[in-house]
Amino acid sequence: MAWLTDYASKYSMLLVLLGLCVLFSLATVAEQQPSPPEAAHQVQWQIGQAPEAWSRVLVVSSGSSEDEAFAFELKRTASALGVDPSTLENAWVTGTPQDARRAIAARDTPPVPSSIGQPPVSLPNAVLPWKIVSSPDTRGWILFDGLQQKFPNLNIEVIAPEATRWPNFLKSKNLINIVNQIVVIAILAVGMTLVILTGGIDLSVGSLIALSAVLCTRAIRDWGGGEDATVFAMILCGSGALAVCALCGTFNGMLIMCFQIPPFIATLSMMLIASGFAFLLSQGQSIDAVPQNFVWLGRGTLMGVPIAVAMMLGIYAVAHFVMTFTTYGRSLYAIGGNAEAARLCGIRVRQWIASTYALSGLLAGLGGLVMASRLRSGDAKYGTMYELYVIAAVVVGGTSLRGGYGTVVGTLIGALIIAVIENGMNLVQIESYMQKVVFGAVILGAVLLDRRSRKLR
Repeated sequence: MAWLTDYASKYSMLLVLLGLCVLFSLATVAEQQPSPPEAAHQVQWQIGQAPEAWSRVLVVSSGSSEDEAFAFELKRTASALGVDPSTLENAWVTGTPQDARRAIAARDTPPVPSSIGQPPVSLPNAVLPWKIVSSPDTRGWILFDGLQQKFPNLNIEVIAPEATRWPNFLKSKNLINIVNQIVVIAILAVGMTLVILTGGIDLSVGSLIALSAVLCTRAIRDWGGGEDATVFAMILCGSGALAVCALCGTFNGMLIMCFQIPPFIATLSMMLIASGFAFLLSQGQSIDAVPQNFVWLGRGTLMGVPIAVAMMLGIYAVAHFVMTFTTYGRSLYAIGGNAEAARLCGIRVRQWIASTYALSGLLAGLGGLVMASRLRSGDAKYGTMYELYVIAAVVVGGTSLRGGYGTVVGTLIGALIIAVIENGMNLVQIESYMQKVVFGAVILGAVLLDRRSRKLR
């Protein structure tokens, strides 16, 4: 069973992620209504393919946006079958349950007696069925319960789109939302992974998010043309904000390497300085005088994939290649394992460590631009507590705080674990105070599991 132990030790965090997905999937199973095209397709087959079948159809709609989409698809399908447009107009009632009741009652024709003492003559309403179609929003109306008893003179067949049971957690929109929400933290976590691999820490990334967002939006407002700014002006302002954040990270590295200041103290000081400058530049107010197309980076899509997500995956692909196949990556692992031995082997320890803080600052600035673009504003309060979430993602992903061990792929898994925990607790409606308790406990459990798995190797 040694292979099983080795497999569990290597992929423990991935197993935790999969376990959380299974748990929240089971906890969020609920009845799912079909999409308007799917609902219309179901109803069309129940009504029939012959145009004559639509002559005794009544579709009950609430008039909501979803029902309008359902109506559009159903009418388009009926038109393709050759149904007369006037027939379709007469087959529709939109409004409240009372409106639907009146429309059904208008089609209720009682039997007419032929003569005294003779049985009544049955009219077509008593023979041919009326197909009452409920839309996705009206299928739960009490009106449709026992409809045949309410209108005994009508031969009624109620048709409704069939719902399915599926986890809310596994809905495509929710899965995309999970990845989309973790973009900023995941981008910052790449830089934090490099820093922690060398045995350091960077507490300034959260404040650099705010500084980058404020610098970019203020530059656009004051010098780039405000809401009329061109694409070139926005790129220039964003590049300036990235450069400032990279310089802040480089300054962190110089303090740590040249003056032997502990990373905790150096980056804590930068966190306060960056936050203070962000508040000074914004005067404590949100800066939103930016063009509408400024949201392209944070909300835009490319072939259906959010641009921010594609950029994040690209960064992880590059980082994985650098850390796995280049001298720079192997040097960082060597420095984290034993800095003095790495120096004696000819590795430029000071320069490489300083570069990790510069990269961390640069990526924090990029995260600030994504957040500013997503919210279409810059605010000094952005990034609050993000440094702790980023460190948690890196540690949960298997990177050792002592340095020398970890991967960027593990960091991505760690970031996804955090996103899944938050999203899943929101879906099962756990209150915010309890979420903090659960969040902390799950992270601690995941780290303990990872540490135990390493001891078994």
